[in-house]
Amino acid sequence: MSTPEGEEITTVFRVMKTCYEMLKDRGYEVEDSEINMTRKEFIDKHNGTIRREELAFTKSKPNNTEPIYVFFPNELKIGVKVIKAYMFLMRDENIHRAIIVVRHGMTPSAKACQAEIAGMYQMDVFQEGELLVNIRYHYLVPEHIPLTKEEKKELLDRYTVKEAQLPRILHTDPIAKYYGLRRGQVVKILRPIETGTSEKDKDDFDSNKKDRKQEICYVTYRMVA
Repeated sequence: MSTPEGEEITTVFRVMKTCYEMLKDRGYEVEDSEINMTRKEFIDKHNGTIRREELAFTKSKPNNTEPIYVFFPNELKIGVKVIKAYMFLMRDENIHRAIIVVRHGMTPSAKACQAEIAGMYQMDVFQEGELLVNIRYHYLVPEHIPLTKEEKKELLDRYTVKEAQLPRILHTDPIAKYYGLRRGQVVKILRPIETGTSEKDKDDFDSNKKDRKQEICYVTYRMVA
């Protein structure tokens, strides 16, 4: 029978694994050994004792660009004090993006503080329960490919459309949160025909067929709102 402590370690291990996968999908440099680490290796790495606040780490994209912090506060519900402490640490290390994995949530004042500093420090907050399973690999979730600014401009020019004419995806959508997408960004979506897409449902301005992983897909685009 598993113990509460054992279940706690398993939870943190699974969350950490999803964090590594998410960062790699966002373009950060993550080692395969980090993603493929076993539960035993995870426990051994931390000498058998998992302290959330000591799990914090940083990653960067190629050429040491766009560094990001990942925090694991121990509090059940974090407040303003935690947000400000992370902000000061990020300021001192010249890092402007972070992922905060909370156990249960944030206080209203912490959410207000997060919104207030969003212009300088972008903090994506996830509850542990959201990261126990990686939604990116769920069979019902189609492939999402964030476009660069150049790719977005090329798309708009190619179809002679304005941003306002693009279909929307909310920035609070789970897959938009997963990729850390911001308002105004565009994401390309590949939906296999086998998911049941009908002629009536294909109301996106681009429904060209593409081959993805040997599946015939409809290509659609969404702008983050």
